[in-house]
Amino acid sequence: MAKAATTEHNVPSREALQGLDRATLLRLMHIMLLIRRFEEPCDKYYRAGKMGGYIHYYIGQEAVATGIIPLFQPGDLMITHYRDHGYALALGTDPKRVMAELFGRATGVAGGKGGSMHLVDVERGFLGGYGIVGGTIPLGVGAAFALKYQGKKNICASIFGDGSMQQGVVHESMNMAGLYKVPCLFVLENNGYAMGTAVARHSAQTDFVKRVTAGYNIKGESVDGMDVLAVRAATNRILAQMRETGEPYFLEARTYRYAGHGYADNAQQQKFYRTEAEIDKWRKRDPIEHFREQLLAAGVTTEAELNAMDEECKAIVADAIEFADTSPFPSPDSLYEHVYTDM
Repeated sequence: MAKAATTEHNVPSREALQGLDRATLLRLMHIMLLIRRFEEPCDKYYRAGKMGGYIHYYIGQEAVATGIIPLFQPGDLMITHYRDHGYALALGTDPKRVMAELFGRATGVAGGKGGSMHLVDVERGFLGGYGIVGGTIPLGVGAAFALKYQGKKNICASIFGDGSMQQGVVHESMNMAGLYKVPCLFVLENNGYAMGTAVARHSAQTDFVKRVTAGYNIKGESVDGMDVLAVRAATNRILAQMRETGEPYFLEARTYRYAGHGYADNAQQQKFYRTEAEIDKWRKRDPIEHFREQLLAAGVTTEAELNAMDEECKAIVADAIEFADTSPFPSPDSLYEHVYTDM
C-alpha cells in the first residue's frame, strides 16, 4: 500500500474511533480494501470482453457500504442499485462467486445470467441489484411492509442514487412508507451526479433530507459518506431506533465516484460535466487513505500490517479472477430456469 496522501481531515486520536475494538476497526479496513482491489481490475477484464452486459464501478464510495452493511442482523434485508459489487462484498458474499457472475459463468451468484447489475445473495438477505433507476425504492418498501406484517423486528435497506430522487415512484413509495410506518431504511448514495448531470441541474430542491422529512414525515439526516466511522455511527444509531419504533428513516451519504458513471463514460466525456480539479479535491478525502491515517495515528495497527492486508486482498481478487475465468458458462437449457415459479 502506498504511503497515504495528505488529507483535508485532522487525524483524530484513538478515543475518536468510537470505542470500537481493534478487530472491528481492521475488519472495516479489510472490507474497504477488498472492494477497492476487486473493482480495480474490472475495467481491464471488461475491455477484454470477459464481462458481458454493462458495469458500474464503486471506487471512491467504499465507506458507505462498509459503514452500513456489517451492522445488519440475521433477517435484515437489502436491495440496491446497479453499482452493487461493494454491497455484496461488504455483506460477505464470496468474491469468487461475485466475480464469476461478472464473467457470466454458471458459478456466479445468479448463475451467470444476472451480470454486474444484478447480483443477489438471498441467504444473506440481499434481494438483488436493480438496473431501473429508482426501482429499488418500491421494492424495498414492499419488503419492509412484509417484515412488519410478519411481526419481525428486522429492517429492509433500500439503496439508490441521487438521480432516483426525481422518479415518480420514489415519491409514491416514500409517501406510503411514511403513512404506514414501515421499517425501510432509505439510503441515498449521493455522489453528486445522475450519470453526467449534476444534482443542481436535475433537482429543484437539492436538500434531499429536507424534501423527505417535510414531504413524507420520515426522519432523516446527512452523513459524510467518505468517512467510514461517521457512516457506521449514524447507521448504528438509526438501526437501533428503527428496531425499536418500526418506522422508516432516510440517510443521505454524501460521497463521490472517481470513475465515470459506467464503462462508456470515459475521461474525455467526463470533461463535459466535471473537472480534474473537482476529482482531485475528492481524492484528497479518499475514504481508505483517511481511515488508514486514523488507524496509524491511534496506534491501532502498523504500516506492515496494513500492507500485508492489502496484499491479502489482492490475492483474494486474483483467486476470484482465476476461478471466474475457468468456470463454465451456463448451459443453454438453463435459459428457461427461474422464469416461472415451480409449485
